[in-house]
Amino acid sequence: MKIELQQKTQWKKWLAFGLFILSLAYTAQAVTSTNNKTIMANEITLQTVQSGAVDIYSNAYGEFASARERLLTAPALGKVAEILVRPGTQVHADTIILTLANPKLEQEVGQARGELAQLEAQREAFKYEQQSERLDYQGRIADIEAEIEKAKLELSVNENLMTLGVASKIELQRAGLAVKQQSKRLIFEKKKYQQFIDMQSYQLTQRDITVSQQQAQLSLLEEQLDDMQVKAGIAGSLQNLAVELGQSVQLGESLAKVGSNKQLIARLRLPQHQADQIDINAPVIIDTQKGKIAAHITRIESVVTNGSVLAEASIDDKLTSNARPSLTISAQIFVKHQEDATFINQVSGIRPQSKQSVFVKTAENTLSQRDVSFAELSQGRLVITEGLISGDEIVSSDISKYNQFQELTIEH
Repeated sequence: MKIELQQKTQWKKWLAFGLFILSLAYTAQAVTSTNNKTIMANEITLQTVQSGAVDIYSNAYGEFASARERLLTAPALGKVAEILVRPGTQVHADTIILTLANPKLEQEVGQARGELAQLEAQREAFKYEQQSERLDYQGRIADIEAEIEKAKLELSVNENLMTLGVASKIELQRAGLAVKQQSKRLIFEKKKYQQFIDMQSYQLTQRDITVSQQQAQLSLLEEQLDDMQVKAGIAGSLQNLAVELGQSVQLGESLAKVGSNKQLIARLRLPQHQADQIDINAPVIIDTQKGKIAAHITRIESVVTNGSVLAEASIDDKLTSNARPSLTISAQIFVKHQEDATFINQVSGIRPQSKQSVFVKTAENTLSQRDVSFAELSQGRLVITEGLISGDEIVSSDISKYNQFQELTIEH
């Protein structure tokens, strides 16, 4: 009995030792298989790392907006009597959007017209009065001139008689005095006439000013009445209508907004991490899905909203056929020119601004995983900052199922 027990115990020891050896062999094989794996050559596509000058562009999204916008406001107190155009309709500058009614304004226009007609009639009557008074003055001047001629004639006769010794000296002096008196009277009357002409001119000017003021008041009221037919003012489309039929509005209250269709700007949302690298006037390439349009940055806001910064771009090219306000667009904005950049063409699965492991061909038939730092993706080129040099070959096809292996052997 004792000998049998010892034999059984010896057999168990050998079994345990064998299992331990098998476990070590399996572990070694697993480690070896993790570090090296064979892959068929037709499963991979290689891409060569390049170097050279690269223009870095930032991707952005946004929409078109009207470069010209016009807010339509109520020219006076009124009620919306008619709506002729609804939002989205194409309009011209003289297109009537809506009509406002204001009976009081119409009455004021009528009264102003009546007052203007009355003032104009009074001015014309005043002109006739002035003309009559001028004729009176001219008649008096003519009478004085006739008296002077008569006095001169008497003076001449008396001088002749005095020569003949017929007339007395006093008669001659009296005739000479009459000529002087009438001449002075003529001078005085002409001065009065000139002063009268000047006074009439000032009076007529005053009446002209009164008439002009009334004309200006009437023009203002007529303009207000005409503006009750609210026009678009610019060519484009009606973007917003803020009132309804029958609604009462106050002076200056917003009625509608019109925006241009052919004159557009691009409103773009720039990534926050690149916004401070973009300059005013930086070139922009806008994609409308129906073509690409050149533009340039004209304004960049300083406020960050949801990780992006709003910018505006002015259009430099002819617009595509689908261009309109609020159309969603994508854009590429020039950031900088980088000399001697290391880059690859865009590869599916590799993200810009990241650090990832890729398989690099290290020998004739060997691929090895390597950590690579990637920077910006610009126009299909992915810039490399660390991990690869020009001339390296990387696997650009999807072999993610082999990511668990550090090395792969290429089998042809």
